[in-house]
Amino acid sequence: MSHLTGIDHVQLAMPHGGETHARLFWEEIMGLTEVAKPAHLAVNGGCWFEGDGVTIHCGVEDGFLPARRAHPALLVRDLRALVARLELAGIGFKPGKKLDGYLRGDIADPFGNRIELMQRV
Repeated sequence: MSHLTGIDHVQLAMPHGGETHARLFWEEIMGLTEVAKPAHLAVNGGCWFEGDGVTIHCGVEDGFLPARRAHPALLVRDLRALVARLELAGIGFKPGKKLDGYLRGDIADPFGNRIELMQRV
C-alpha cells in the first residue's frame, strides 16, 4: 500500500522578474487565482495560484532553463474551448498522440516549460 495520498502542488521554475508574465498566464488565461505566499517565502520572489483543486507554484530559479520533458499534466473540462482561448492569447497548442480515454496536447508557459493538457472522454 502506498504512503502517498495526493499531490499538494506543482512547482514550475521561472526566471527572476517573471511574476508579471506568470500572473498573466495563470490568472488571465488559465483562470486560476493568485494566493499570497507566506512572508518568509515571498522574499524569494515567485507567485502561487489555485483553483478547482489545482495549485501551481511558480518559483524563481537562478540559471533558469525551461523544462521541456518533465511537466505537469493538468486535467481540463473542455480542451477545445481552452485551446481556442489559448490561441486568442497567441499560445500554440500541439495535439498529443492518442491515449485511450483522453484528448490531450501540450502548450508552453511564458517561460517555455512544457505543460500537458488532458481532457477525459
